[in-house]
Amino acid sequence: MASQIVEIVSNEAKKRNAKKILEVHLVIGKLNFIGKEQLKFSYKILTEKTLLESSKLLIREEEANVKCDSCGYEGSLNFEDDQTFHLMIPTLVCPKCRKIVEIIKGKEFSIKSVKMVS
Repeated sequence: MASQIVEIVSNEAKKRNAKKILEVHLVIGKLNFIGKEQLKFSYKILTEKTLLESSKLLIREEEANVKCDSCGYEGSLNFEDDQTFHLMIPTLVCPKCRKIVEIIKGKEFSIKSVKMVS
């Protein structure tokens, strides 16, 4: 993921004749299970000696929302603590009627904006 971010931002910077990238703003859905600290670490290494070196990687986590076709529930979903993997795992069942739900928000991964110097 980090290498794709660096590649996309670098390409945009070149198109715009940017001299330096100051900030990269990401939106990551909670259901992506991407480790923010690992992503930041990888980003820092991959940006060395590039236009992105010393730029800030700012991450906003998007909450997950689901919709139940059975009872009409729309809202957040429940997570269960998995002791084996030490993770909070989404249940993907309706909190009201316990039927399977459709994910409507929470899988996003996008570069929201980039602050650069021309």
